[in-house]
Parts: sequence; structure tokens; C-alpha cells
Amino acid sequence: MSNSVTIRVPARLHLGFLDLNGDTGRRFGSVGLPLSEPETTVTLSRSSETIVEGTESRRAGEHLSTLCSHLGIRGQHRLVVEQSIPSHAGLGSGTQIALAVAAALRTLHKLPLDIGSDATLLDRGGRSGIGIASFESGGVIVDAGKDDSGRPPPVVARLPFPEEWRVILILDHGGHGLHGDAEIAAFRSLPPFPASGSGEICRRVLMGIMPALVEQDLQAFGAAVTAIQMLIGTHFAPAQGGVFTSKRVESVAHGLNQAGAVGIGQSSWGPTGFAFAPSQDAAVSLVSAVQQTVEDGIEIRIVKGRNSGAKISSTRLDLVGS
Repeated sequence: MSNSVTIRVPARLHLGFLDLNGDTGRRFGSVGLPLSEPETTVTLSRSSETIVEGTESRRAGEHLSTLCSHLGIRGQHRLVVEQSIPSHAGLGSGTQIALAVAAALRTLHKLPLDIGSDATLLDRGGRSGIGIASFESGGVIVDAGKDDSGRPPPVVARLPFPEEWRVILILDHGGHGLHGDAEIAAFRSLPPFPASGSGEICRRVLMGIMPALVEQDLQAFGAAVTAIQMLIGTHFAPAQGGVFTSKRVESVAHGLNQAGAVGIGQSSWGPTGFAFAPSQDAAVSLVSAVQQTVEDGIEIRIVKGRNSGAKISSTRLDLVGS
């Protein structure tokens, strides 16, 4: 029997919605990519009393309580959030900590994983299925959006992200994206998304992003991502103050683009921005080209795309004399 379980789950980029219109019977749909870092790491063990420690402890503790009640688990636990994805940064932190706690609890008590149902229980994946799908496996993911069934959006495509390519993250530690009630209000205040725009985004995914990944054509991949980002960003601009939530991130993204990076954009509501480079060396050169223009509070990080999902490890401690 395991004494403790550690779960490591990836941040994800949300590269854009497919269909905000929803008149086909499905709404939203997404394309996205889990990342090598940052990660959320939680460790759960049995305890004589329930203790929750570390970053995001309040949210993690609420998830643990909800899950124990739902699963009929009466034991006490020590839950440690060892590291967490920055919250409200557009990197999927809320979904990942929820799924990490759920997977840790189920693994510790030898229950089968049920990622989709646990996500629904914990009110995750309400619009995008990328975070749920990133927990299960990696690669560039396309989900088909939500219908009226209440189930998480189905994954309809998953393609490996080339190992040589790099993602350049632009993090604004002084800002945050819309979330919670403000996010709901923003969706309600925006005008309907035109069907022609949804058609163009779907065309860019099917005829741009997907073949570019198969052929490892970064220029074509980047062109498709940028086009999608401009369509989505322009639509959300009235709610977030522009195509990018953070003007400082936007400035760095355009600087990277001028230096040769491709596929610039913002993940979800931001403020995190991104760009793509063909290799580690190229990414380092691109970052060096803009480094002097980067303001305090802005961090640039070079990461890999992730072609695997969450990592689960169990530890069994044998008691002396047992």
C-alpha cells in the first residue's frame, strides 16, 4: 500500500478557440499544448489529521474535501502543494491543481482514475478541454467543444510537438487575466462571434497547424497560430483592453517577432504571451535580441512542448520492525 503519492502536472498554452458561435450544436472547441514547465506538483499522504500546506493551499484543500465526500473517503490526509503554475496567468493553473489532487487521492486509495468526471465535479473544463486532455497525454491537442451533455469536450486530434522546437513564454508577474465572475461577464458582454471567423479559424487549424506539425514546418505553424490569435484577440479586445491583456507582454511579443520568432500570441485571457522558435539556440538568440527592452516584472522563459501527460509516482515506506 502506498504511503504517499506525488503528481506532477503541466501548464498548458491555449492557442485559441475554434467556434465561439456555437450554432452547430457545439461551442468553444480549442487548440492547445502542454508545456515542459511550469508545473504543479502535489504530494498526498495519510495522516492523523488533515493538513494542507504550500501554495494554492486553500483551493487544493477545498478540492480534497469535495473529493473525499464524493468518493466516501473518511481518512485524514496531509496534502502538500510543492510548486504551482502561476494562477490567473492563462496557463491552466486551476484545472491542473484540481486534477492533480483528484489523481493523488484516487491513486493513494487505489481507486481508478476518472479524470473527466472529476473535472466536472470540481467545475473545471467549462469551456476548454485542453487542460483535461493535457493531464492525460501531451502533444498539440484539438478538442471539439462542449455540447449539452455535460461531458468534457472530446479530443478529436493530437499531434506530437517537434522535439527541437521551443516555446518562448512571456510572463507578466504584475498582472493577471480575467477569471471567475469577471470572465463570465466578459463573455456575456461581447458581441456574437461571426460564423465566418469560426470558419477561418477551423481552416487555419485543419489546413495550417495540423499539416505543419506533421511536416515540422515551423513557419507554416507560426503563420496559422498568429492568424488565429489575431481573430480571437480582436474579438476579446473590448473585454481585455486590446489584442493582448498586457501591453508590456505585447511589446515583447512583437519584438520577438521582428527578431524572427513566429506564432506570437496570448494564452487564454493572459497575461502570458508566447512565441515559437526552431531550436534552443535560436530561442536563446531571439531572447537576447529583446532582452534590453524587457521591463521589470516581465520574465522570459524558454520551454519545450510536452508530448506526455501528468507524471504519477507512489512511495511506500516500510516501518522498522514491521
